[in-house]
Amino acid sequence: MTRSTRRTRRMLQVTGVGAVALLTLSACSSSDSDSGSTKSDSSASSASSPKLSGTVTVFAAASLKESFTTLGKQFEKAHPGTHVTFSFGGSDTLAAQITGGAPADVFASASPKTMKIVTDKKDNATAPATFVRNQLEIATLPGNPDKVSSLKALTNKDLKVVLCDKTVPCGAAAQKALDASKLKLTPVSYEEDVKAALNKVVLKEADAAVVYKTDVKAAGDKVEGVDFPESADAINDYPIALLKNAPNAEAAKAFIAFVQSDAGQTVLNEAGFLKP
Repeated sequence: MTRSTRRTRRMLQVTGVGAVALLTLSACSSSDSDSGSTKSDSSASSASSPKLSGTVTVFAAASLKESFTTLGKQFEKAHPGTHVTFSFGGSDTLAAQITGGAPADVFASASPKTMKIVTDKKDNATAPATFVRNQLEIATLPGNPDKVSSLKALTNKDLKVVLCDKTVPCGAAAQKALDASKLKLTPVSYEEDVKAALNKVVLKEADAAVVYKTDVKAAGDKVEGVDFPESADAINDYPIALLKNAPNAEAAKAFIAFVQSDAGQTVLNEAGFLKP
């Protein structure tokens, strides 16, 4: 073998070793880069979904009291560090408070009409979404001693009947059912919300009241419910929305999502609400 040939072979061996070293370094660099990217992606993902905390203030129709109280406790359990507070009342009153500047995160109304009070003022941050529906029922004294069997029976002048005020959803729905039946009813009082109307019967200050099925169910054996076919023509949609100046928007969005989830819908359906 000539000296020139040996020199050429040594050069090829050195070149081969160098190439292997470069490939190894490149692979390590690529692996480190991928690892760093994965860590970075993981960190970004973690940062994009921070742990929920703080208070969520919900303004909700009076008829949602029992079911929303249950949902609030379930939400707090699922998200330690959060606290859900409620203001229940007539939807029209709550809407007026919101447009008047009352601090709240979520509005759950008993009708699109009362939600419109808020959306017309552009005080909502998300479009209202119907999450449940509700139907009317007549609440009578336990055992139905007056034998109330229809909406028409409430026109009996000897009966003390209570209705919700016409400005609140349960009152508007009752009036719609009466108008459709061409019935005229003069109640002994108009109440500010459905709970107040039902309470008149519970306290035996009235013989009957037109309320929601959910409220009759929540009252248990304190009242007796009487269905009437006209109620099918006056079913209320319940919309929910995130409010524009929500102090705790992220947690509020999560609460709305929970209300709309299968778990939330189960609680609402068990309370007597109809599916949206």
